[in-house]
Amino acid sequence: MAILVFFLFIFFIIFTIIEFNILIRYKNNVLKSKSIIDVYLQQRFDLIPNLVDITKNYAQYEKQLLDNISNLRAQFNKTKNIEISNKLNSQYLSIIANVENYPALKANEQFLNLQKNLSKIESQLQASRRLYNNDVTKYNSKIGTFPTNIFAKIFGFKSIPLFVLEGENKVNVEI
Repeated sequence: MAILVFFLFIFFIIFTIIEFNILIRYKNNVLKSKSIIDVYLQQRFDLIPNLVDITKNYAQYEKQLLDNISNLRAQFNKTKNIEISNKLNSQYLSIIANVENYPALKANEQFLNLQKNLSKIESQLQASRRLYNNDVTKYNSKIGTFPTNIFAKIFGFKSIPLFVLEGENKVNVEI
């Protein structure tokens, strides 16, 4: 009888250790998933303003270059001044050099790039939220089922809420 009690005690200790380790692994998966969301949120926070500024600045550069050329052409047509002609030629050469060096350098492509990056970040965030909710569901199911729920209460494991967008977080990011 004493040997049976001893083996049951050993079994209980081993079972407790195994269950505790499983709970720790599940909880760590939840924490890792949450940190992935934080990384993507930070990336979005850092990336979006930079992309918007780059796109605005490049669009402004293109606009200024084209406005300068239009103004110089108008001045040249009125005055037929050689100095204005030289400035106009300089602007044309600048455009030609940019087109030759960077044939794909256009503002509309910058806007497409901005849109692509924003879409990518939002997709990554959505995927990481799904991963987090999946890990939370596994963890909550584990600590809520018998006999693990007994060990979860003994060791202080608590249920974790699912990720839900609330209020302002549901609104799209304004650019």
